[in-house]
Amino acid sequence: MSVKINTLELENVKRIKALTLEPSPTGLTVIGGRNNQGKTSVLDAICWALGGEKYRPSQAQREGALLPPALKVTLSNGIIVERKGKNSALKVTDPCGNKSGQQLLNSFLEPLALDLPQFMNSSNKDKANTLLRIIGVGDKLFELERREKEMYDKRRAIGQIADQKAKYAKEMVSYEGVPEMPVSASELISQQQAILARNGENQRKRQLKAQYDYELEQARQALDEAKRRFAQAQMNAQAAARSAEDLADESTAELEKNIADIDTVNAKIRANLDKAKAEEEARGYHEQYDALTLQIENVRREKYELLNNADLPLKGLSVADGELTFEGQKWDNMSGSQQLRVAAAIVRKLNPECGFVLLDKLEQMDTDTLTEFGQWLESEGLQAIATRVSTGNECSIIIEDGYIAGSSIHAEEPPAPEPPKTTPWGNGKF
Repeated sequence: MSVKINTLELENVKRIKALTLEPSPTGLTVIGGRNNQGKTSVLDAICWALGGEKYRPSQAQREGALLPPALKVTLSNGIIVERKGKNSALKVTDPCGNKSGQQLLNSFLEPLALDLPQFMNSSNKDKANTLLRIIGVGDKLFELERREKEMYDKRRAIGQIADQKAKYAKEMVSYEGVPEMPVSASELISQQQAILARNGENQRKRQLKAQYDYELEQARQALDEAKRRFAQAQMNAQAAARSAEDLADESTAELEKNIADIDTVNAKIRANLDKAKAEEEARGYHEQYDALTLQIENVRREKYELLNNADLPLKGLSVADGELTFEGQKWDNMSGSQQLRVAAAIVRKLNPECGFVLLDKLEQMDTDTLTEFGQWLESEGLQAIATRVSTGNECSIIIEDGYIAGSSIHAEEPPAPEPPKTTPWGNGKF
């Protein structure tokens, strides 16, 4: 069962002269009044009474008061906390009547419940770290976010390269009607040499025919002398004529042109190959980009499941990019009511035994929002004692000049500086 404040009795603390307050056990107790009437003094007194000397106001005693401050807080677990006397010494009594001290109070009090602005004014990162610490997933979420950022940065770089490659490939020139691979000049020259060799053979055969023709002519001139030679030469000439009759020389013009144009053709082929390579690289980077996108989505799913399965202090709370969020909004985009709700829920989760929080300056809320916030506090079984510059009906009590407005109970100050020996609690006197 969380500890609440049952009653509060104060005298001569800051601007407070004397008051007794019984806050609602759940929901919102609003202390209203005009400025400089003692509203914040009530919260400061509670902090001092329960939180210890570090919360002691620099001018704890009310200006003009002859008696020192006196504070008494009765808690729902039966513990009574008192501070009174010249040194405002602490006295803590447990339900069994045993005396104890600040250590007992610290065992169930949450410091941020006494100083909620400390949490609300912390950085967005610190708020997120506080939440992650109390739900026990900070280290795991940090690792997931580190991986997500690493992959996100890598994907962004790859995406930029892919776009650059695609743009470069699109701007490159390509040619139609050229081979897929560069042409070798040596191959063309070899083909040319083969044709020239065949043509040379043809020329040799022509020369042989001419030689035989010449011999035939010589044989004719010496027919009488060399009939046999003539006949043989005639046969040779006839054979040679038949061999050379259908011969035709091949043209090397096309090869000569190809050899002359080889550099131009190869330049076009290389341009086509470069364009194809650039397009392939662009596709590769786009594939890497898509793969990293899938990995990032998986990491984000892990983060969502990690937070969704955690024991969060308030539905809708989460952490995104290292910052606290509520219902998808970061802290600076939350309404004042949402900020208070988030802060109260987290502070309670820090120490569930502490069932109250102190809130100063609720002027930012309109009455409807104030009512809604109070209803949420009641639904959570949480007690909040707050101040508001107002004298409206939304206020539980009104403070005027250090007293509860309309109260006939006033602290009387003795004419002498010496305090009385004993003064009972309950009617606003000590």
